[in-house]
Amino acid sequence: MNSHLSNTTRIEVTTPKESYPIHIGRGLESALKKEIEELKRSGSKVAVVTDASVRSALSGFFEASLGDLPILEIPSGETSKSIAQFEQALHFFASHGLDRGGVAVAVGGGVIGDLTGYAAASWLRGIRFIQVPTTLLSMVDSSVGGKTGINIPAGKNLVGAFHQPIAVYEDLNLLGSLPAREFSAGMAEVMKYGMLADAELFELLEAQPLLSWSDERLGEVVKRNCQTKADVVNADEKELTQSGGRALLNLGHTFGHAIENVAGYGEYLHGEAIAVGFAAAAQLSASYGYIDQSDVDRIVAVVKSHHLPDRLKSPLKLDALFSAMQKDKKVRAGQLRFVLLQSIGQAFTKDDVSRDRVEEVWRRVGGID
Repeated sequence: MNSHLSNTTRIEVTTPKESYPIHIGRGLESALKKEIEELKRSGSKVAVVTDASVRSALSGFFEASLGDLPILEIPSGETSKSIAQFEQALHFFASHGLDRGGVAVAVGGGVIGDLTGYAAASWLRGIRFIQVPTTLLSMVDSSVGGKTGINIPAGKNLVGAFHQPIAVYEDLNLLGSLPAREFSAGMAEVMKYGMLADAELFELLEAQPLLSWSDERLGEVVKRNCQTKADVVNADEKELTQSGGRALLNLGHTFGHAIENVAGYGEYLHGEAIAVGFAAAAQLSASYGYIDQSDVDRIVAVVKSHHLPDRLKSPLKLDALFSAMQKDKKVRAGQLRFVLLQSIGQAFTKDDVSRDRVEEVWRRVGGID
């Protein structure tokens, strides 16, 4: 391991075509700066995409690690995962002369990572990019695994590409600028890994909620999440296995994405919507007898202890929720696929779920006719 990264953990993601490191630690400015300097020395043009609020909150980090690189600032928020901002990014790459050897650096949360990754995948049919996630949600989930994309009115992430970064830098100190609500939303993805593959992690959160970026357990927790995701991605990069595989990472998301779509993007943070989705997926699993009601209660308790909702804030219409679910990427041959729990720590995919059962679950979490 390079000496300038000696205080970090390094996880390797290996897909059939490439492998790349995820660096996890505190104070990674010099490591990132060194990598960028090496790229520039080898003749690569490097450009940064971020959002306005990230840049102002983390100005010291930008100065220390990114120096005088050209920077595109896009508006903050989910609505920036759009065709208009995608076009902006492409114009930015063009105006700064990024050729096939160019490298885009995404500094921000999941929106910036997804948008920049998709622009990098599309520009000249694919240039390299580096992920520098600045939210807990993007550190443990969206920055790992190469899924990139944008939203269109028909639904979330319907336009995109699989495009792996060449490196991910996860500097836990960057989370110090995150509002408490955003940190809690990120913890939803952490819980997800506990529920689908790591019962020990779930128990750790159950015993004592993890509520702050300064909690000394955070590094280990992020590492466990990234390792679990890397293992799943390595085995099924493009979500092609008939059952299980990468689709398991969508636990709670079939419900959660529908909530975001119907309530209007921005009403719920992504992590808040999928937290309600966890409660719904747990209820659905219990209705089939896979898990007990006591397991549902444990999941709801962990959701609440991390200041996340287990029910809809205000009622949403069932027809609209079902209509949004039908547009979900996980629909196959017209059938919805749900991720259910066999136990806490073990998940599986199920296709033949009746509408009545799903309706009953939606009612339980606050949906109405």
